[in-house]
Amino acid sequence: MSDVVLSGVIDVPAPTARLVADWRRDVTFRLCLEPGDVEELSLARARIRWPDYSLCVQAVADWTSPLGLHGMLATSEVALMACRGARYHFDAAQYGGMAFCNLFLSEYCGLDLHFPATGHRIPLVRGTVVIFDTGQAHGVIARSSDGFKDADFPGEQDLTQIFLTWELPIEQVEVAQLLQITFDTDPATALLLDEEQLWVNGALARVCPNSGQWREAE
Repeated sequence: MSDVVLSGVIDVPAPTARLVADWRRDVTFRLCLEPGDVEELSLARARIRWPDYSLCVQAVADWTSPLGLHGMLATSEVALMACRGARYHFDAAQYGGMAFCNLFLSEYCGLDLHFPATGHRIPLVRGTVVIFDTGQAHGVIARSSDGFKDADFPGEQDLTQIFLTWELPIEQVEVAQLLQITFDTDPATALLLDEEQLWVNGALARVCPNSGQWREAE
């Protein structure tokens, strides 16, 4: 698992008021996001109301190209996501062969993307772009907190973050080199498993949703 986290801030157009209002309705009435939830929005529907979508994608492509990922976004799966903060978690159980490239589209509202194991703590301003290994535990927490707390996300405040996320295949040499990943394969053990897993110190792992610390799975 890579502990490399790449981040920057790029210039992307602010979503229109109509698009933001549409996202807010979806978050409130369809997704019913609770503190810590991360859910998918309809990208196809958003693109109908999003004249600057292609500009956002191009801005991320321009940022990733000098990193050695020229043209990779065009061939990668992309989704539109919403979160109201995010409890600490990792995504390797579903996306073990992938790295994520995320572009945050919302204005800064006092939230940080935090990777407790690496120490990275990234303010989520509009245009924040991040690439990281899906096995790396992360959460979206209040700047004033040292961990995830439901109380930091009161219902009367709009603390939703909207972001695009691309799946970058780690088997691509350029991605593996960028994240400094060295493969240590064990085909015999892999044949015995019917799903992707993440292990820490020889045991199936889980993450404390509030602190982000690794724990053995129960």
